[in-house]
Amino acid sequence: MAIENEYITADVVEVSEFIDLAQRYLVRGVPKTVINEHIDVVGAVPEARFVQQLLHAVDKE
Repeated sequence: MAIENEYITADVVEVSEFIDLAQRYLVRGVPKTVINEHIDVVGAVPEARFVQQLLHAVDKE
């Protein structure tokens, strides 16, 4: 999504190297996606579920 839209950004963080971020976001499993600091998606989820969570995060804004 970030490649297609200039208003979306994405960062990939190696939690074993950035332990402070892992603790801040309570990472217990990977992958973990945090959307707008509100919604967490843990694990490899189907695309439809990911989009649903993304839309939910947008509604919270």
